[in-house]
Amino acid sequence: MSSQMTERVPEPNPPIAVLVPDSTKGKAQSYWSMVWKRFRKNGAALGGLVILLIFIVGAVFAPSLAPYPIDQMKFEERLLEPSAAHLLGTDDFGRDIFSRILHGGRISLMIGLISVAIATVVGVGLGIISGYYRKLDMYIMQLMDILMSFPALLLAIVIIAVLGAGLTNAMIAVAISAIPQYVRVVRSAVLTLREKEYIEAVRALGIRDYKILLKHVVPNILSPIIVMTTLLFGDSILSAAALSFLGLGAQPPAPEWGAMVYVGRSFLSQAWWMSLFPGLAIMLVVLGFNMLGDGLRDALDPKQK
Repeated sequence: MSSQMTERVPEPNPPIAVLVPDSTKGKAQSYWSMVWKRFRKNGAALGGLVILLIFIVGAVFAPSLAPYPIDQMKFEERLLEPSAAHLLGTDDFGRDIFSRILHGGRISLMIGLISVAIATVVGVGLGIISGYYRKLDMYIMQLMDILMSFPALLLAIVIIAVLGAGLTNAMIAVAISAIPQYVRVVRSAVLTLREKEYIEAVRALGIRDYKILLKHVVPNILSPIIVMTTLLFGDSILSAAALSFLGLGAQPPAPEWGAMVYVGRSFLSQAWWMSLFPGLAIMLVVLGFNMLGDGLRDALDPKQK
C-alpha cells in the first residue's frame, strides 16, 4: 500500500528559469539613442554638423553679427582688400563682403529649406502611393523616368524658362528636380515593407490603408528619408547658387552667394576676394551637409554596431 502511494506521488515541477536582466548590459536602449551613439563616434559627421551650426548661427544672428549694413555703399572704399576694417574686403560698390555673406546665408539656407520641404512632401507622398498601390506604380514611375532623363540643373533651367527668372521660381525649379530621387528611394522601401508578414496580417484584419501607411509604413521608412533630405539639402543650395550665377535665380543686389560669385567674376584680376569668399561659403555648406548625410547614413544603418 505504501509502495503504491509512493509511486503515485507526482514529481515536483522542474524549476522555472527566471531571467534577471543585467543592470549594465541588459538596459533597453531605444533605437534613436543607439543611432546617436553611433553618430557621435563618426568624426567626419560631427565636423559637418559643426560647420553647419556655424553657418546657421551666422545666418540667424546676421543683423547683430554683421559689422556693416549690406546695402551701405562707400565708393571711396570700393575693391578694398581683406583687412581688420573689412575682414573679407569690399566689392565694387564699397559694400562689406563679410556682412553680405552673413545675410546671404539666410537666403541660401531658406532656398534649401523650402526646396527640400516641397520635394519631401511631394516625393515621399508619390513614392508611398507608387510602392503601395501597384496599379498606380506604372504611371507615377513613367513620369519620374521622364523627369530623371534630364540632368537636375538642366531640368531646373527648363522650368525657370517656363515660369520666369526669380528666387521663388528658382526654389520651385530646384524642388521639382529633386522629387524623382525621393520617389525612387521611398518606393523601393515601401515595396519591401508591403510584403512583410505583419503588413499582410494588419491588412487581413480590415484596417484601412491610410492607417496602415501612417502607423506601420511611414515610421519604418524614416531612415532613408532623413538621409536623403540631408544630402539633397546641400544639392539644393548648390543648384540654387548655380541658377543665380546664370542669372536665373536671385538677382543683384540680393546678397545671394551664387549671385555674388557672378558679380565678382568681372573683377577677378582686381578683386579676387569678391568671388572667392562666397564660393568658399557655398563649398563649406555643401560639404557640411554631405558629411552630415554620410554620417547619418552610417548611424541609421542597422548593420552598424
